[in-house]
Amino acid sequence: MKELEYPFDAHFILSRKKRLRRELLESGQKFVDKRIAILGGSTTAEIKNVLELFLLNYGIRPSFYECGFGQYYEAAVFPNKELLEFHPDIFYIHTTRRNVSFYPSLTDDKERIDEMAAEEYKKFEEIWTRLRQVYGCPVIQNNFEMPLYRLLGNRDISDIHGAANFLERLNGKFYEYAQNHDSFYICDIAYLAADFGLKEWGDPFYYYLYKYALNMEAIPSLSFQVANIIKSIFGKNKKGFVLDLDNTLWGGVVGEDGVDHLSLGPGDANGEAYQEFQRYIKAQKQLGILLNVASKNDYENAVSGLNHPDSLLKPEDFMVIKANWEPKDQSVGEIAEELGILPESLVFVDDNPAERHLVSRRFPGIQAPDVGEIHQAIVRLDRSGYFEASILSEDDLVRNEMYKGNQRRKELERTVGNYGEYLKSLEMRAVIEPFESLYMGRIAQLTNKSNQFNLTTRRYTPSELEELAGNAEYLTLYGKLRDRFGENGVVSAVIGRREEEMCRIELWLMSCRVLKRDMECAMMDALVKRCQACGIRELRGYYFPTAKNGMVREFYKEQEFEKIGEDERGNTEWRYRIPDVYKERNQYIQIEERL
Repeated sequence: MKELEYPFDAHFILSRKKRLRRELLESGQKFVDKRIAILGGSTTAEIKNVLELFLLNYGIRPSFYECGFGQYYEAAVFPNKELLEFHPDIFYIHTTRRNVSFYPSLTDDKERIDEMAAEEYKKFEEIWTRLRQVYGCPVIQNNFEMPLYRLLGNRDISDIHGAANFLERLNGKFYEYAQNHDSFYICDIAYLAADFGLKEWGDPFYYYLYKYALNMEAIPSLSFQVANIIKSIFGKNKKGFVLDLDNTLWGGVVGEDGVDHLSLGPGDANGEAYQEFQRYIKAQKQLGILLNVASKNDYENAVSGLNHPDSLLKPEDFMVIKANWEPKDQSVGEIAEELGILPESLVFVDDNPAERHLVSRRFPGIQAPDVGEIHQAIVRLDRSGYFEASILSEDDLVRNEMYKGNQRRKELERTVGNYGEYLKSLEMRAVIEPFESLYMGRIAQLTNKSNQFNLTTRRYTPSELEELAGNAEYLTLYGKLRDRFGENGVVSAVIGRREEEMCRIELWLMSCRVLKRDMECAMMDALVKRCQACGIRELRGYYFPTAKNGMVREFYKEQEFEKIGEDERGNTEWRYRIPDVYKERNQYIQIEERL
């Protein structure tokens, strides 16, 4: 919904929220349901209402628990039957500088100020520890915005007696905790307040009258940021850019103006702005964002523009370059197909509104933002939260290389007539082992992002996976694959719950980028081997149909399971009796203990 995309009109959202909610719920899109507990140090009703809108726009239908006014500590730390029965999927702790109990006075010595900071931090750490122990789900915590006034003026930030200094100190403790604990995320309201304007953000009128700790007009900005963190946690991020060239990555039209006359680099204001925009786009590769081009151009002209001496983006930075005279929606569709991802996973950036409209109409789930003038482009893209980095795994950092490897594999496949010979030629090697702490972040990502090859679509956080890995009642396996073209990373995961001589498979998923490469057979072999070692004689598998996982409807049948049940919704149950002598199914992957 365009009204909920950045930059949005906060007043419009607040005044039309009921209508927007109704339209979103009636839009016909498929939703995933999530339970969100909001623990507020101030009034949160409108935050909840607006947060719901942004989440619905991301395909997440939330239900909410709200604690009483200012009862965030009590709701978290003391026994709470209502919250336990709610079974939250995620917590959002909405606290602000107004919830800091003590601030230093000018007469306090350093020792006393240290004690105050430790005591204040201890309160929050107690909350987080309790939520982790009792509920085991992700926690989003606000940091602290700067104070509205500074008693010491500019000295307030550097002097230990200053409120600004004290809040910065607490924020540092929050950040350290976040660095050392998974499934814990900071909502950076210090940044939001500065971006909005601290004086307006903290206008005390709204607190004295309504007990909101921020300007009502700032609520959409806050709710949008919280929604971005939540959608990222639950695998709703975009995966890549599709970029126009002329008047998008440089000023001018390369086919008409020539490379030498493009506006790019030092010497003029627009040229510097385009170069900075390129620098921002190129930095996205470090997050694993896939860069692609869709340009109406002759291919040679497009490449010559990218090879401009002041261009920071070179041809090798892109996964796919479509430079031709075909309609842009066709090029975007072909890029998605070549990458093996859905078009809705892409962000289309083009200066031409007609092209954006064409692509948006063809692919309703795609984002095609108006980035404005070139000096506005970075801010508009950055604030949009398309690639919110809630989890940054090792696989993210090398994702571009993984996809380039996939392209080389496809090229090889076209040159080999026999598919079996093609698989042999890949020289595949895999590690299949019980879950390890090193890979929990990536496995959690897979559970939240893998929708096509995901038999039950169960979602897990890293902390939940850690708990399962340490539980003797569960069998866990991850699969990591590489071949002659490079690493594919962790591509598969299986979780089974033991019941005496039976194992119920609660999760079986695999990245679509390694489909039909025998990895599913290798995982089956490893699972059977683990079961035999544990005295398990029977596997039970489950398939729960969704809008996207139809491709694995018959997966268990292909693995020689017997269907033993099906309900009216198409949910199926399968049984596999493990034979005394099991014949391995994997033919093409060499299994190693470690890569």
